[in-house]
Amino acid sequence: MGQKGGSESTLGSGSSLESLQQGKSAATSGPLKDIFFDFDRYDLRADARDTLKANAEWLKRNQGARVEIEGHCDDRGTNEYNLALGAKRAQSAKDYLVSLGIAANRLSTISYGEEIPVCREQSEDCRQRNRRARFVIITARPAS
Repeated sequence: MGQKGGSESTLGSGSSLESLQQGKSAATSGPLKDIFFDFDRYDLRADARDTLKANAEWLKRNQGARVEIEGHCDDRGTNEYNLALGAKRAQSAKDYLVSLGIAANRLSTISYGEEIPVCREQSEDCRQRNRRARFVIITARPAS
C-alpha cells in the first residue's frame, strides 16, 4: 500500500500505514490535528468539533490539499467491529468538514480499526489516544 495515483504527493507525515511500515510512530504530526472519540462512539465531541473547525480553516487556506481521513479504534472489540467503527469515525469527521464548507471530493476515508495503535498499554489513557481520526494530506499544491 502507499500513495494513490502517480501524481500525488504527501505533505508532512504519510499515512499511518506508511509510518508503521517505516518503523515510525503513527502519532500526529503536520498541520492537521487528530480528533478523539469516546469508547464505542463515533459522534463528535465538542473538542473534536473545535479541532475540525481549525482543520477546516487550514483546508480553506490550502485549496490544493486533499486529505485522507483515517479512522482508528482501541483494542476492544472484534476486528470486524472495529473496522466498521473506524469507518464511521472517519465518515463522521468527513461529514462535519463538508458541513463547514470543505468540498467532499477533497476528502476520502479509510478505516484501520485497531491495527495501527499509537499506544499499546492496557490503560484507559492509552486506549483514548487510539480512538481517533487522523488526517493525512495526500496532495498539495502551493497556495497562489
